[in-house]
Amino acid sequence: MAKLLHLSCSPRAESWSTAGARVFLDRFREARPDWDIDVVDIWHERMPEFTGPIVEAKYARMKAQAFTEAQRDSFAEAERMAMRFSLADRVLISTPMWNFGIPYKLKQWFDIIVQPGLTFRFDPSQGYFPLLKDRPTLVILASGSDFATGMNRGRIDMATPYLREILRFIGINDVRFVPIGPTTGPQQPIDAARERTYQRLAAMGAAF
Repeated sequence: MAKLLHLSCSPRAESWSTAGARVFLDRFREARPDWDIDVVDIWHERMPEFTGPIVEAKYARMKAQAFTEAQRDSFAEAERMAMRFSLADRVLISTPMWNFGIPYKLKQWFDIIVQPGLTFRFDPSQGYFPLLKDRPTLVILASGSDFATGMNRGRIDMATPYLREILRFIGINDVRFVPIGPTTGPQQPIDAARERTYQRLAAMGAAF
């Protein structure tokens, strides 16, 4: 069965990014009722802290050294998470912007799956190479500012370049971003932006 993996990155059930994802997924399910939707809620999924044996396992792998038992057990968690991601035919990431970047739980998720031999490989003479096959990926990014039209109130978007680069590093180049905002301020611009973005997401959901 074909699968879309939804990486849900807001701790708030009624967040803007979550609401935007619902609009997209409603149309996606209508267009592709036979697809499996695998939701990864990073606030409720089990994720190991990136410390101790899993860090040691990363460097052991880069040096082609054998794992200890503790390292092997810790790296198995990263393998499980990376495999779940790699099996997806399509990817949806819905996330808020926090302090100009991404939520720390989303950064933790990437820190765990971006591992040598799992999502990239390193050749001392040639450098880094991605290991995942490319696939259509949509990022819904909600912010208090309006990055869609450039009315961002002087704020800097560091989330988009980070997500674009980390995904490219592991092999995902077919990435589209849909900003949602502003989510704060006068009500009329908020309502107009929401309606405009939801229409776009619905159309994308039908064709994704």
